[in-house]
Amino acid sequence: MEEQERMTKASVAVPASDPMMSFGALLRDRRKKLRLTLNEVALRSGLSVSFISLAERGKATPSIVSLSRLAQALEIDLSYFLTPPQTNNIIHRAVEPEYYPIDSPVTYIRLSAGHTNQKMDSFIFVIPPGPIFPRVHRDGESFYYMLEGELHFEVGQESFDLGPGDNLHFDTRHSYTMQNRGTEPVRVLWVGTPVLFPAAAEGDDPA
Repeated sequence: MEEQERMTKASVAVPASDPMMSFGALLRDRRKKLRLTLNEVALRSGLSVSFISLAERGKATPSIVSLSRLAQALEIDLSYFLTPPQTNNIIHRAVEPEYYPIDSPVTYIRLSAGHTNQKMDSFIFVIPPGPIFPRVHRDGESFYYMLEGELHFEVGQESFDLGPGDNLHFDTRHSYTMQNRGTEPVRVLWVGTPVLFPAAAEGDDPA
């Protein structure tokens, strides 16, 4: 059922009508406006019906990749689920981390600049114990460098347990998932392609 993900911009950009709505409520509201069944969204996104149903009820954790798949399936931009800050700053200070407001137990701290010709993205993920990410794949590659804690990865048919100082670099056409099986939050540096949050369109760039 899972289809090759295309990290292209959705054709219709619909901003979240209520920034206080949860991810599940936003997902369910958009699906109903399009008069789509759970099965139809699953076929469009390559995600399972059970995952989408759990996500709508706030019982599943969307990864950035699964969020992008759902946005594409629902013909919306990622900004429907979150409002990413626009920036052309080429430096980020440790005292002023750039957090992404996303309804997820994972904290996303952006490190990349977000300029118009950006080819890659970089984040620090702070992953709490417990949540299991859906297995996904897409065009591109990912590099993970462990900063704190231990993280379990499954890439293709292989599995790995990474600790501080370990790193993992792979072609994301191989399906993958991860989980923090410990008792403390994990901090991991991620660098990858393609860009998860494209910069503002030409002419809308604040710089």
